[in-house]
Amino acid sequence: MHQPKPPREPKAPASMRRVPVQERSAERLTRILDACAAVLDEVGYENLTTRAVALRAGVPIGSVYRFFGNKRALADALAHRNLDRYAERVAARMADVGRGDWRGAVDAAFDEYLAMMRTVPGFGLVDFGVPSAPDAMPDANEQVADRVAALLADHLDRPLEGRLRRTVAVGVEAVDAVLQLAFRGRPGGDPHLVEEARTLLHAYFARTLD
Repeated sequence: MHQPKPPREPKAPASMRRVPVQERSAERLTRILDACAAVLDEVGYENLTTRAVALRAGVPIGSVYRFFGNKRALADALAHRNLDRYAERVAARMADVGRGDWRGAVDAAFDEYLAMMRTVPGFGLVDFGVPSAPDAMPDANEQVADRVAALLADHLDRPLEGRLRRTVAVGVEAVDAVLQLAFRGRPGGDPHLVEEARTLLHAYFARTLD
């Protein structure tokens, strides 16, 4: 029976001032990021402040600045955490899909993104990158495509070669644009546009994977 590869070890964002070593410090960082996500949902990125996050997390403002220099770095760390969690959850979904079933594997990546958009605090505003801050987490879609392409190649027992990488990269960019439209003003997403995005993915990926 095929054993999925273990998820890559998450790397701390370069924007973080320090990486927690002790369990207590790691728990405090988790509380800060959870608070950041909750405040984002309430006030949006423009009105996000480190002080509001500290109050929500129940920690001194100095604890936030121990890890992050400003709100951009804080939201960037949340985006990195989202990406790590997304990759882990996609891998878990793909484990339940038959080997060689590329449509099922692609749906696993697509459906997990939808699930996170609908249920994960702050994800609708900061999924894998900070709005209006392209220098905070550059090429967010490229990083998503790299993770998904590696998972897909492993699931299909095929090499992670250039054509597959390009297919996933274009698919991520195209679906991102359609889903932005689908979720604009609709927290759950327009179901018709969501299915159009899925149809687009299947039709495009078939050129490479059929």
